[in-house]
Amino acid sequence: MKYLLIIGDGMADNGVASLGGKTPLQTAKHPTIDSLAAHGTVGSVVNCPKPLPAGSETAILSIFGCDPHRYFTGRSPMEAAALGLTLKDGDCCYRCNLVAMEQGDMPYGEKRILSHSAGSISGEDALRTIAALTSDPEFSAALKKYNMELPPAPNFRPLAIEHNGDFSGIRFTPPHDHLGEKCGPLLPCGSERAEKFTELQKIANRVLEHHPVTEARRADGKMGANGIWFWAEGTAVSLPDFREEYGCGGAVISAVPICHGIGVLRGLEKVEVEGATGEIDTNFEGKLEATWQKINQYDFVCLHLEAPDECTHNGDLPGKIQAIEWLDSRLVAPLLVRMDNAGMDYRILLLSDHKTLTATRGHDGDPVPYLLYDSRADTHSGSVYDEPSGERGEFIPDGSVLLKKLFEQEI
Repeated sequence: MKYLLIIGDGMADNGVASLGGKTPLQTAKHPTIDSLAAHGTVGSVVNCPKPLPAGSETAILSIFGCDPHRYFTGRSPMEAAALGLTLKDGDCCYRCNLVAMEQGDMPYGEKRILSHSAGSISGEDALRTIAALTSDPEFSAALKKYNMELPPAPNFRPLAIEHNGDFSGIRFTPPHDHLGEKCGPLLPCGSERAEKFTELQKIANRVLEHHPVTEARRADGKMGANGIWFWAEGTAVSLPDFREEYGCGGAVISAVPICHGIGVLRGLEKVEVEGATGEIDTNFEGKLEATWQKINQYDFVCLHLEAPDECTHNGDLPGKIQAIEWLDSRLVAPLLVRMDNAGMDYRILLLSDHKTLTATRGHDGDPVPYLLYDSRADTHSGSVYDEPSGERGEFIPDGSVLLKKLFEQEI
């Protein structure tokens, strides 16, 4: 038996006025996924239990069978695991997004957050931006003063490590939930120890605002990465072994560190696909081939698609709909043809991890639809896969039990 977990990150949504009140899932054409729903089971599930963050750091932890109330210590330590960074006792870890801030001579707190990802900066542009910061005397001196380091990363998601740190009492704010807003009210607060993060962000803005690497991106018609943003604080975490719990090993195919990191911490293989960007331009065919290879090697594979989430954050509604359609036509459909032709028996769990709202361009922790399908049985449900269908099906208040359902374990 093969077990396939498919996550369309942030593809669930609320009704959108420009779509006649329908959601992107209701609007997108996904006939293969709907066929699975018609012969399987559709319900709704809470993957982001309150008061924990409504985001992938909570939701994917749930989906991978780990109760976030027990195992969540912050997002960044799970991403650190994906990058092979080892946190020592006393270390604190933070996401340090490369962001695009409003340009101008106004005070830093008056500047608006234009993009949580600096226009999806990646590759050499991201590496050069981090190098511009760490080689700057003022910024590097501040890092040393606060016993912090900022390792390079080839994307907008670098991690900062603070040795012998303490973030208790500090409130951090995810930048992707406040796009277009002035940053002053969103800066780290709640403790005098929060001031160092604001200081580093202000220095970074001064260094990067007119730096050659920033101006070069602007000259190319791209957003300049003229700032950093601290959030997703956390400390080291360990997760239970996947094989011991479910009786098999597996692999995780994704373009984002949070999904890989949770997989690594559960003992699963991290699979990186060349050209997998986490955006709408990701290498769909490469992810398909990697999934097919690993489903022949292991009994369990997770295939994660970030594009619906990033399109929503970027305000790209047509892109979100396209990403959902391509999940169906370029990943799910050809994969099922191969598995059927190979005579495989398989069970599929397909779902959105959380809602990402077109209205706000931010995350929401409300229930999302899930789909369970077994190639050996036909439920004759006649359902489709969307939010209203999920609401009509079984409601699961604890997303961490879904994996048990996939593996047909009693709950």
